Amino acid sequence: KRFYGVLEKQFRNTFEKAERMQGKTGENLLKLLELRFDNVVYRMGFAQSRAQARQLVSHCHFTVNGKKANIPSMILKVGDEIAVADSSKKSAAFEKTNGREIPAWLSVDAEALKGKISVAPERADVDLTDLKETLIVELYSK
Repeated sequence: KRFYGVLEKQFRNTFEKAERMQGKTGENLLKLLELRFDNVVYRMGFAQSRAQARQLVSHCHFTVNGKKANIPSMILKVGDEIAVADSSKKSAAFEKTNGREIPAWLSVDAEALKGKISVAPERADVDLTDLKETLIVELYSK
């Protein structure tokens, strides 16, 4: 919860959604958390932290598939295109993107300030090495 900045109720709902999906619950949970709108913005390098990404999203600085979107918890899908809104492109926040490495499941055009989700993220794409999703599944399965 702390890594992604999610409160208990949202995390519980995300866990229950991951349980209903096919496959391993722990990997599904990480996939859903990685595909949150605010996390995708952070992973694309448009924000310095997940908290900043959440604020930028909630202040309508981004579009999803050409439509204005401001819900940080929105789960995006493969093929969704995220772009900085035209009115926000001149903002100082987007003058330079972070030098962070972009995950393989995302394709980003830093000049045009847009990116796309190419494929669904896998467990290997999550850089949280200390995270043991089996322990999370055991705790929330009670």
